[in-house]
Amino acid sequence: MNDVLQAFLSQLGASEETIQEAVAAAAPMELPTRHVLLNQGEKPGYCYFLLDGLCHACYLTPEGKQFSKEFYWDQDVLIGFESLISDAPSPFLLETLSASKLLALPVSLLVQWRAQGNPLYLRLLERQLSYKEQKERFMLMHTPEERYHLFTTSFPELLSRIADYQIASYLGITPISLSRIKKRL
Repeated sequence: MNDVLQAFLSQLGASEETIQEAVAAAAPMELPTRHVLLNQGEKPGYCYFLLDGLCHACYLTPEGKQFSKEFYWDQDVLIGFESLISDAPSPFLLETLSASKLLALPVSLLVQWRAQGNPLYLRLLERQLSYKEQKERFMLMHTPEERYHLFTTSFPELLSRIADYQIASYLGITPISLSRIKKRL
């Protein structure tokens, strides 16, 4: 398990010292489907490296509506930078959508890297910012039908693993709209 984390951090250019620090702090977890890693409104104590499985971050409204923020799968990093930077509770819920194997890293380690100006922290932040810019462009520059087409061609392996209502939420449309788009296609 730690070999995968080591390879990932190495690809990001982390120093050997930083890699060893992360590996020493990483706690392995094997979780079932629909396990809540972080409740909306809780302060995160951990960030996660997803070895195998599928996770979901979503916003919940007081009325019970769910808005998908992001999906994470094999060898992805789950970090709530907004909470980390502002030392505030998480604005979203984080859960597993399938049985998952993860490595839990204490948020305090990232806080330490941030304070030290560790280049790995900056690379993780840049990686997250790049994803957010792409998602913003995806949402603003494409029609709902184009977003669905892009989602299905970019992530075909996710279609059988994610419920239609979650896909619709991620695309910023209603499940009824998604159903109509699928019928047209």
